[in-house]
Order: sequence, then structure tokens, then C-alpha cells
Amino acid sequence: MHHGIEKLLLLGAGHAHVQVLAQLARQRPADLDVTVLTPYPYQTCSAMVPGLVAGRYSEADCQIPLDPLIRAAGAKWLQGRCTGLDAAAQTVMAASTGKNKELPPELRYDLLSIDTGAVIDRSRLEAEMPGASERALIVRPTEVFASLWPRVLDMAREKPLSIAVIGAGAAGLELLFAAEQRLREAGFQATQFTLLTGDADIAAHYPAGVRRRVLRRLKQRGITVLRETCTGIGPQGLQLGSGATLLCDVPLLAIGAHAPAWLQGSGLALSDTGQVLVNAFQQSPSHANVFAAGDVCTRADRPHAQSGVYAVRAGPPLAANLLAAHEGQSLKAHHPPANTLNLLSCGAGHAIATWGPLHAEGAWAWRWKDRIDRAFMARYTPPATAPRADHAQPQPR
Repeated sequence: MHHGIEKLLLLGAGHAHVQVLAQLARQRPADLDVTVLTPYPYQTCSAMVPGLVAGRYSEADCQIPLDPLIRAAGAKWLQGRCTGLDAAAQTVMAASTGKNKELPPELRYDLLSIDTGAVIDRSRLEAEMPGASERALIVRPTEVFASLWPRVLDMAREKPLSIAVIGAGAAGLELLFAAEQRLREAGFQATQFTLLTGDADIAAHYPAGVRRRVLRRLKQRGITVLRETCTGIGPQGLQLGSGATLLCDVPLLAIGAHAPAWLQGSGLALSDTGQVLVNAFQQSPSHANVFAAGDVCTRADRPHAQSGVYAVRAGPPLAANLLAAHEGQSLKAHHPPANTLNLLSCGAGHAIATWGPLHAEGAWAWRWKDRIDRAFMARYTPPATAPRADHAQPQPR
């Protein structure tokens, strides 16, 4: 049993934390002080970014404003990012990313939940692929990518472009198909598209039948596939593992995410890839007052793919266990499903649906995906007429 006010720090505002805030709005104990540390005043739905690139969604369509959620939860927002974590001392080091530079350098917590989403460690990226951190348009964080994509459209108006997507996983494929569709429909027929697969197969984590469907779609769209690795990005283009150079105006980098560098030295139990290890309760096995969800963590007992589907499903049980931990009650295990519905968009208007070994494709699959994504957004987004206070810092009620 605790005494006095207990501090809950929500680190990041990913898919799971959006649902935690919604639950806190319905049920927040009076003796729980909640703070949200995140660099952006909104959460971007990564599943909708390909639709944004294809021109089917606006930026606002893809963004959940955090201010209404934070206010309803009786929490306060600190605009900044984590730079370090000391789990033994129960402190998070932070740096401001907003206009208000008065962010405390250290934030103390009694309970910590981490849901910072997928990140790219730029220092690690630069070591592995020199020039990429400066010259590539990197898919993560999605908030930055979404704001920079219109510049590619401006460049296409000036001259025919050569665009290369580095990474043949779901993120790279969806963005490649979306970009090709957008520029083709805009009349930029001379734009050339290339997919660099690296060492992995195209759509490597999908069934063989899905990979065949993707390859067929790439051929139909006239997209060049190079089974090459990118070893660096220079002023003229991409340096390939074979020693050749691929001329390229816009390199789009869609490789897998990294674990945040600040987790090293945190004292938390980490996976081999540097992510937070969590148990069936989304709880750190080394520090019982630390929880995590989304791409920043790995289930020690039941590893699963890094996917927004799993992050969304982890939200409600994470909220329940945070409240239970605060009240000193028993935690409940979260059991991710063995199979999930996966909808891989191949440009707006067409998608491939996968459930375990089963797969099919068509316009109906894209409409299904569109309904699911819009429904999630509508659940946590206030009416369009509501004002958006992008730089407000809500205070506890």
C-alpha cells in the first residue's frame, strides 16, 4: 500500500499510450499524478502514412491531437524527448523540443511506462551506412517524414526524379507503392523507382504466396528491383555492396527500427537487440515499476513481430496493469493472438490481406484497411471543430 501522491510518467505517446490516456480519462485515481513526456503535440498513425503519401489523406487525417486526451486524463504534458534513464534512481533525463525551454533536466517517477514508438539511431545508422543520416529521407520518426514528403513533390515539379527505396519490408513496400501512385497520378510519368532489398527477401516476414503477389505488383508498376545492399549515400547516389553506384535524387530509407540508445546503461533488462524486455504483464522483469509496449520492447515469454497491430492490442491491458500496480493489486497477463489480420497497401485503392497462411488481395482489402484506420483515429480524435492547442501545456485537474 502506497501513501501520498504517486507519480506515473508516460514516456512517449505511441498507440498504446493513447489508449492509456483514454482509460485514465475514465478512471484516474485522485492520488495518481500523471505526466506525459513526448516531443510532438500529436500522435501520427503510422498505418495511414502510405495513404498520406498517395494523396488520400491529409496530415490532419493521420494525427491524433494529444492535448484533449491529456487534459481529459488530468495529466500534464512536457514537450521533450528522453535522453537517459536511471531505473535504480527512478529518474528520466529529458531535453526540451518545444518553445518552452524550462523542461526539468530530470523527471522522477514512481511508475514508468515506455511507449516511444519506432526510432532510428542516427549515430548507429551513420556507422553502418555513411551519409544516410544527412542525405536520406528517413521514414522514422513518422512525424518528421510526413512533414518532409511534400518537398519531394516540389522536386518532381522541377525535373524527373530517380527515387530509391531502401528496405523491402512492409514499411518500404507500402511507401514505394504509394509514392509511385502519387507521382504517376500527378503526371510525373518520367519518375524512376527502384527498390533495394538488401540481404533480405521482399516481404520476408510474409508467406511465400504474399511475396509472389508483391513481386507481381512491382512488375506491373514498372518498379526496378535490385537485390543489393546500400553501403553508403553520397552526393551522386547510393553506394552498393557490389561496388556500383546507383544514381538517385531521393533515397527513402525504410529499414527496421532500432532500440533507443538511451536504454543502454538504464539498468533495465534488455533483449539482444537492445529493447526493453517485458513479461506477460508488459512489465520489466528487472524493475517491477517499469512497463513498456510497442516497438520499444520485446516480450521475453512470447516474442512477436514489431507491428502496430500488437501495439494497439497492448494498450488496454497496459492501462489496466498500470492502475493495478498503482493500487497494489494483482496484474493480469496479456496474451497476444497467434495470428493477426495484416493489410499491406499497394497504393491507395489496393491491398493484400493476410491471416496466418491465408491471403487475398483487391480493392476491398484496401477499403477494409481504410475503415479500420479511420475508426481507430475517430475513437481518439475530437471533432474537427474543436480547437487544437499545439503548444499548450495542460495542468492536472
